[in-house]
Amino acid sequence: MTTTGSTTSDSDDRPAGPTGSARPARRGPYAKSAERRVAIVEAAFEVFSSKGYVGGSLRDVADVVGMSQTSLLHYFPSKSALLLAVLERRDAVSDRSAAPPDCGGLVETVLGQARHNESVPGLIALYAVLAGEAVTADNPGSGYVRERFDRLRVEYGDALRALEARGRLRPGVDPDRAASGLVALWDGIQVQWLLNPDRIDVVQQLQDYLDLVIVPDEGPDRT
Repeated sequence: MTTTGSTTSDSDDRPAGPTGSARPARRGPYAKSAERRVAIVEAAFEVFSSKGYVGGSLRDVADVVGMSQTSLLHYFPSKSALLLAVLERRDAVSDRSAAPPDCGGLVETVLGQARHNESVPGLIALYAVLAGEAVTADNPGSGYVRERFDRLRVEYGDALRALEARGRLRPGVDPDRAASGLVALWDGIQVQWLLNPDRIDVVQQLQDYLDLVIVPDEGPDRT
């Protein structure tokens, strides 16, 4: 909310005006600190997307924001703490983790998420770089990537079992292996898309795979 010419200072807790109406929104140090944290995370997102966690330094991030590395450390005491904040931002930008796919919407969930990912600059690149680095010893992002893989395998496996119960899974398809295959294909095809976006169609590749394991629903609620 913008101010309307009030001269009340940020340290004045009295209500504005004789009627006790709400005072204008305060723009004190806490608001500025929150804005600066957001700017630092945005800069780290950019740096880690292009250079990776290992190659990107706190100095690189500080330079993007336009502050000293010492000042940056007041907001994030370590590089690993900043990485965790970047991963939290990635989850906020990507709606993949918003809800697991239900038994009637697995295809729409997967294809819709793939389209969304392509619309967010740097999202796929950030994940691809950090996932690759997660296999290195003592990488602070390893736990995040491992938990994400575990969660997706469970969610997709459960969705495929629900489809199997409805006669929608093709004969011989194992739900858990198909779920693992979906995760592997998705991550791998996104890397190919990053390298050659004009030739790789992520959504169509995922659609082709799902057509191999799921029987199309001819009814009005087609998955």
